[in-house]
Amino acid sequence: MSRKSLYTLTSSQKMMIFVLSMSLYGLSNMFTELIPSLQLGPIKLSVEYFAFIPLTLCMLFHPFYAAVGAALGEVIFGELMLGQFGGLGELEKFLTFSFAMYVAGRIVRNPQNRTQVGIAAMTGVIIHQLCSSLVDIGKVWIGVEEFEAVPGLAESVVLVEGVSFLNDVLFSGILFALLPTLYLVPRLYGKIEPLLGIKPREKSTRYEAAGVVSPKLVLTGTLLALVAFGAESLSETDWNFGEWDSGFAEQLGDGAIWLSIGAAAVVAIIVLLAMRAKKARAAAQAGDTGGVPHA
Repeated sequence: MSRKSLYTLTSSQKMMIFVLSMSLYGLSNMFTELIPSLQLGPIKLSVEYFAFIPLTLCMLFHPFYAAVGAALGEVIFGELMLGQFGGLGELEKFLTFSFAMYVAGRIVRNPQNRTQVGIAAMTGVIIHQLCSSLVDIGKVWIGVEEFEAVPGLAESVVLVEGVSFLNDVLFSGILFALLPTLYLVPRLYGKIEPLLGIKPREKSTRYEAAGVVSPKLVLTGTLLALVAFGAESLSETDWNFGEWDSGFAEQLGDGAIWLSIGAAAVVAIIVLLAMRAKKARAAAQAGDTGGVPHA
């Protein structure tokens, strides 16, 4: 049996992956704000997110840095750039989303295996949406948030959240996560990694941690879910510190969204230019040494 090599990255490569994921997902998250939603009573049908961007990056690169970068990009370009911040409520989104994307990236051992890619993409979406739904249901049941879709029947939140969960998984999950990821990951594999001077992932490479589903991963997920639930519950009380709204978004309207889109686009362009320059330097160095340096 061949021994698996450890997948390692330099500090600059980790930062490049982090910033690239942050800017690209932050950019896409702003475009989803411009897509109108359909309200059917208490049920809201909308494009939740373009999850294929962080999913693709998590499957091609190290999932931890790509997942955390994407989650932070939503906070920076989707909240702070608009002059608003939800306080502790943002922690729940950050933890559940980054963990879900990380798990999805860990599932894929061979990016050219479409079965693995498809299972991982849907698993990531399901984990994120399930955690979000359970948190919302828990808030109503412990009494920190009022929700009665059916007058006098607080338990109706289960039905509404269940329908919302299915909508996000079957609609956004398939159209904006599964299908684009199935197309992009095999096509980009082996083409985008050299831009960062990174050797493409192979079956023989492994991460620093143990297997995909390990006791440590399950324990970490459970603890993060509890922290996310606690933070979201506190955000509905007077203990929601850190919440602020400058009114900037209301004053500019859609202009604030376009401003955030412009900022994310500038960051993404800078990262892509840096990647191109890095590839040129690597090619020049390879010409001098007779080999291509990879991490």
